[in-house]
Amino acid sequence: MDRRKFLSLSVVAAAVVPASLSAIDFRATKPDTWTAHNVKDAIKALYGDVALVEEGVTVKAPKVASNGGAIPVTVKSDKAAKTVALFQDANPEATVAVFTVPEGGIVNYMMKIKMKASGKITAVVEGTDGKFYVGNISLEVALGGCEG
Repeated sequence: MDRRKFLSLSVVAAAVVPASLSAIDFRATKPDTWTAHNVKDAIKALYGDVALVEEGVTVKAPKVASNGGAIPVTVKSDKAAKTVALFQDANPEATVAVFTVPEGGIVNYMMKIKMKASGKITAVVEGTDGKFYVGNISLEVALGGCEG
């Protein structure tokens, strides 16, 4: 391929790709979500008064976390989604993360979170159908990192 043609295609691609990706800055648009002290208030601050449907969302984490500073958490859903939000009830602020899901995106996220004590992790998936799906898991955090 001609170098000039390649460079011109690269410039066009660089201009189109960012325009096709869009994300919402939830810290700016929903600031109360990040200061809520419990999961119920955080969900209300993010989504308003919504009915949560307990289906289609799987949250996986170890039953006992030996290190509360790096707990591996996986959130999966078979629902077409707009957003995915993760909450926990052990730290002073309940909201962990909120993700915008691109159209046609697959919800299969893995992250490490920090929890100062044992508690429950809750994931809420905002479906493209207007419903809100929820899944959760409880886990124990071993104090001192000794799993006991």
